[in-house]
Amino acid sequence: MASTLIEKILADHAGVPVVRPGDIVDVEIDARVARDFGGANVVRNILDHQLTLDDPEKTFFTFDCNPTGSDQKYAANQHKCRMFARENGIRVYDINKGIGTHILIEEGLAFPGTTAISTDSHANILGAVGAFGQGMGDRDIAAAWSKGKIWFKVPPSVKIILQGERSGHITAKDIVLNLLGRFGANALLGYSVELYGDVVDKMKLDERITISSMATELGAIIILFPPNRDVIRYCESRARQKINPVYADDDASYDRVEQLDVTTFRKLVSLPGKPHATAPVPEAPVWIDSAFIGSCTNGRMRDLEMAACVLKGRKVAPGVVLKIVPATDMVWQQALEAGIIEDLRESGAMISNAGCAGCAAGQVGQNGPGEVTISTGNRNFPGKQGQGEVYLAAPDVVAASAVAGYITTPDAIPKEIPARPVERKKTTAAVQEKDDARDGNPLEVKGRVWVINEDDIDTDMIFHNRHLAITEPGEMAAHAFGNLEGYEDFAQQATPGDIILTGKNFGAGSSRQQAVDCFRALGIAAVIATSFGAIYERNAINSAFPILAGLDLDQFKVKTGDKVHVDFGKGTMTLLKDNRTLQLQPFSEVQMEIYRNNGLF
Repeated sequence: MASTLIEKILADHAGVPVVRPGDIVDVEIDARVARDFGGANVVRNILDHQLTLDDPEKTFFTFDCNPTGSDQKYAANQHKCRMFARENGIRVYDINKGIGTHILIEEGLAFPGTTAISTDSHANILGAVGAFGQGMGDRDIAAAWSKGKIWFKVPPSVKIILQGERSGHITAKDIVLNLLGRFGANALLGYSVELYGDVVDKMKLDERITISSMATELGAIIILFPPNRDVIRYCESRARQKINPVYADDDASYDRVEQLDVTTFRKLVSLPGKPHATAPVPEAPVWIDSAFIGSCTNGRMRDLEMAACVLKGRKVAPGVVLKIVPATDMVWQQALEAGIIEDLRESGAMISNAGCAGCAAGQVGQNGPGEVTISTGNRNFPGKQGQGEVYLAAPDVVAASAVAGYITTPDAIPKEIPARPVERKKTTAAVQEKDDARDGNPLEVKGRVWVINEDDIDTDMIFHNRHLAITEPGEMAAHAFGNLEGYEDFAQQATPGDIILTGKNFGAGSSRQQAVDCFRALGIAAVIATSFGAIYERNAINSAFPILAGLDLDQFKVKTGDKVHVDFGKGTMTLLKDNRTLQLQPFSEVQMEIYRNNGLF
């Protein structure tokens, strides 16, 4: 019986003669992958349910979400996965390799007719080589690791025929953006899409990857390309074996067939918030703050070549940051050998090691509130690539926009780059009247004490660097002492008005203001120590946060939970239960002035 491409692949891996849309079959998985995102949960599921591995040779980790290891949680998860891999003989494609779905193709683990699953929602990128790839949750992946198979519902198929010759300036990204403009986010929902036509037959692997990588944004299960001779040759060289590709039967039954004329396709951008909200490149300047070239959609060699062609001999506009992240280390090395990396660097671009980059929030490419970015990524949902606005476009448009400073195409880059208009915001100075100049800051306090009899408590123990991106003081409170052994739950146990008693050199280490502000936000009334780190002391004084030095915990016997009375002006601390008083160093004249002024400003 005649079958579509996906029906043939699934039937072959289910061990049945034929499957039809709606059938649920157990599918043998050739490559079973967990990333650093979700990988630790896969391991947890395996261990919690005492599962065994079906075949370690077909089981892999790919670390691409945080290839810098710069995030503590990612670093911990990666380490858990490495330890599990070491114990079970699983291959790890570590943080130096690049995006996992691309690695599967490069390493010959996925090729025409094979199946693969990953914790990556864009695992369907493997449709570029005529393979079946799916993103799945950590429970699915754990089950597949244990059984070697996973159940799957056979989807209906749509055949799209691209007719005509595309213009030279229409890139693969433009093609998929036109498809998004035509079908939106749900017209192809749940379908397996097969692409045909002369323009498709001529597409290189990199172009096929770009289009397949956005199947998810179209709502499709996968976009499958019948492999051409170049793709087969490449996959055979990577897999080191003869490949018998799978093709749909000529008389296969499709849910529907669409014919589109590529001569009508235009260069498009996706407007912020929705990949399918496509529009022509704006005529009026849309000024940008940053540009990004990379992701699993456009981080290949052809994409970097396209960008370098635009950037060579030009400079990134003043005030614009251009971030470039190759998809894999192999692409990085190829670009280096071809001189492309140098061309990109000369233009002012910043180039990172291979990985997912801003899409996964674990590498360069994220933007901040109010920032406008043009990106080659596949998604621009609010918050996906940061808190600013993100436009999606092809690499040549992104590069041209980085040079011009506003969204434009390569043929429209002005000879003289215009200065960006400056929007000056009016500021008003608020003058606050202070009664007795205190502004509510008491010179005497009573409170319960926390006795932490340790020296050299540094700022990483007080407020760990993994939280340094927090700028709102109210959010800092939850992380006070979060990295101090034995006091990780301090923020949950402390109450407003509590006083910390501690040893020498409190606040040693970095200059981070958060190590003071977290206590202010938590309502801590004061920190009294034997001595303070020099920068910490300044930060506390300038913030009008009360600190007193001169404490000797060996002399002044006190325990956590006792209550004390502290006079900042006199520099005294009295233990209320027995009325013992300890003389400390009183506020200096400068400290008192800043404290009564409610801070340096």
